[in-house]
Amino acid sequence: MNQKSKNTTFIKSEAKRLGFLSCGISKAGFLEEEAPRLEAWLNANRNGEMAYMENHFDKRLDPTKLVEGSKSVISLLLNYFPSQTQNPDSFKISKYAYGQDYHFVIKEKLRELLASIQTEIGQVEGRAFVDSAPVLDKAWAAKSGLGWIGKNSNLLSKQVGSFFFIAELIIDLDLEYDHATTDHCGSCTACLDACPTQAIVSPYVVDGSKCISYFTIELKENLPSEMKGKFDDWMFGCDICQDVCPWNRFSKPHNEPLFDPNPELLSMSRKDWQEITEDTFRKVFKDSAVKRAKFSGLKRNIDFLG
Repeated sequence: MNQKSKNTTFIKSEAKRLGFLSCGISKAGFLEEEAPRLEAWLNANRNGEMAYMENHFDKRLDPTKLVEGSKSVISLLLNYFPSQTQNPDSFKISKYAYGQDYHFVIKEKLRELLASIQTEIGQVEGRAFVDSAPVLDKAWAAKSGLGWIGKNSNLLSKQVGSFFFIAELIIDLDLEYDHATTDHCGSCTACLDACPTQAIVSPYVVDGSKCISYFTIELKENLPSEMKGKFDDWMFGCDICQDVCPWNRFSKPHNEPLFDPNPELLSMSRKDWQEITEDTFRKVFKDSAVKRAKFSGLKRNIDFLG
């Protein structure tokens, strides 16, 4: 086994040890196929108020412009599928926000992975990314064979569905590269048919500005009155297009204790949410991604649901 193979094998086994579902590696470079797609999506204003999506266009498409000297993009998946879900008589939050904020949980694992690489292999420089910089994580994960981008624009895997986070470690080390997998959506349109706000405007194209997740998290203004009654009780995020996806029959509960929810979150009823105080909000969502919406934002969403 040559050194490149040894290094690749070591990185993948370390990723597994740290609890990642899977790890795929691609050669860092310009994402040729993504460029026209991203441009068309932005030109159609599908990013709504998310102006940050328009920044750093060149860096978004080429990690070598983002991380100097980078040669490899290591893509990693971390499962967040919960073993228990909320009380059925309740307003809903996305499963990814049940436990501690994933940014911190994954960043810690990525730091550990980079430290292991440096200890084992030597002088390797790199940067970790968790949904926090202009990196097209789904495109890189698909390029490295971890799944395909489905009609709901999420990364889908035959083995584990789509309830996972995607993160990257971009490093200045040549490795053995994986190959993209094939699309297995077939003629299924479950996600398009189920979306209550018709945010999936056509297969593989999501209008971010029509998505329930966008309205309940990103939009800072008042919620549009024409959306009244269309949120299907989602007060933070939305899992509908994932819940109906046949590949998510293969989702298995995660084994990351930091993603376990506060028990109160699972038991709260609609009435409890309607009467939520700022103290309860702080307690239930102490380290959660829900804090991004702030108490005022969550209250606005709950009032809108009525």
